[in-house]
Amino acid sequence: MGKEISNEYTIQLENNRGEIVIADEVIAVITGLAAMEVEGVASMAGNATRELISKIGIKSLSKGVSVDVLEDVVTVEAALNLKYGYNVKDVSVKVQEKVKVAIENMTGLKVADVNVRVAGIEVVS
Repeated sequence: MGKEISNEYTIQLENNRGEIVIADEVIAVITGLAAMEVEGVASMAGNATRELISKIGIKSLSKGVSVDVLEDVVTVEAALNLKYGYNVKDVSVKVQEKVKVAIENMTGLKVADVNVRVAGIEVVS
């Protein structure tokens, strides 16, 4: 965690029309957006809450996310704070599924692993 996000990944198009370059910050933001949609997730470990995102911007979602792409296969690690009272395993599995689908649908890259680290529990009133 805490790895500076600065790599870019190139996807060669099969029809020889060029290439697509995706910064891993884009994959990290997709991860954060997908994770925050899951009920039971309070925030990203980098303090990106729904309210904070609307005030300081979407890039804050990449905090707490580490991305690694090797030969068009993605591995993601996301550190999350969960809401108190939710089952940690159930919420984590839902995050893994949601993140995998979001990255694959939006980038065309294959997701090998979505590793979830529960960094904390928040009591939300």
